[in-house]
Amino acid sequence: MLNNIKKIAIVKLSAMGDIIHAMVALQYIKKSYPNIQIDWFVESAFAQVLENNPHINKIVKLNLKSIKKDKKQIFSQIKLLKEYSKNSYDLVIDAQGLVKSAIVAKFLGKNRAGFDKDSTREKLASFFYTKKVNIAYDKNAIQRNAKVLSSSLEFEITKEEILKKQPFLFFKNENKVIYDYLDNKKKNILFVIGASWPSKMYSKEKFAKIINTLNENCLIVWGSETEKNDALFIKNTSTAKVLPKLDLNSLKALISKVDLVIGNDTGPTHMAWALNISSITLFGNTPGYRNTYLTDINKIIESKSSVNPFKLDRNDFSIKDINENEIVELAKEIFNEKKNKRLL
Repeated sequence: MLNNIKKIAIVKLSAMGDIIHAMVALQYIKKSYPNIQIDWFVESAFAQVLENNPHINKIVKLNLKSIKKDKKQIFSQIKLLKEYSKNSYDLVIDAQGLVKSAIVAKFLGKNRAGFDKDSTREKLASFFYTKKVNIAYDKNAIQRNAKVLSSSLEFEITKEEILKKQPFLFFKNENKVIYDYLDNKKKNILFVIGASWPSKMYSKEKFAKIINTLNENCLIVWGSETEKNDALFIKNTSTAKVLPKLDLNSLKALISKVDLVIGNDTGPTHMAWALNISSITLFGNTPGYRNTYLTDINKIIESKSSVNPFKLDRNDFSIKDINENEIVELAKEIFNEKKNKRLL
């Protein structure tokens, strides 16, 4: 344990799933340092994932992605970081491990922690840290985030503790329309059909078959026009209901109320794990063992691809080869297991 640590900054800019993987550490940081102040620096598009979390004192929204479109935006972002550097953070932890996140950390404080050069893809990032944490890059992402955040503060988060975690996504003033779609007579199953790459997305035709076979209250969420069109295709060929576009706050609320989430390797599917909700995550060209934390209720199904976590193949569409009946059977197993536990 460190003495005199009163104020820290966590830099984890994106993406949604990665932010969620890091957030699990917050409850254990507060357990070890009850009075610590935690500020979190994040890309503005993902800030709502963090909102309403009682363990975060301040969420600082950055817009580094705007620099790609307008180089002049770099000056406004630097000005913002310099302003927050006046907060005199006792420690800045870069849980991202990228050069850009390391530069953000450098602006924020003198004492900086992050992954060492053997623990991240962008090895140059480690040059910016005064304290370096070692954990293999191909280890489970949740364990990696827990390690870099806890080791930087000189305590440990065990696997057993993570398995016993409290839900750590919070919402307030959500869009009440979500409750109109829930059913109290059938199982509520949410389908997350989108992903950041087309090759990470399961077949919309097979999703429709799964929905028709399960014959439960099946809901579909979407985030882009392409996903909306896929959702409408599934609706027109199945018994599914398509929700209106939701903000992340309302999405958290919805996921907390459903019985099961089935989806691709993407942020909204990982929300289920964070909220202690049953889930089935589908993997093709990304490594299932690395991107999820298996529990009694959080399962994965992988394609037959051999995945190299150091070099992902965006042209690998093997996720579409997963047999839909395998997903149906696993969903039924999860429901039966939960039913048996209630009877005990």
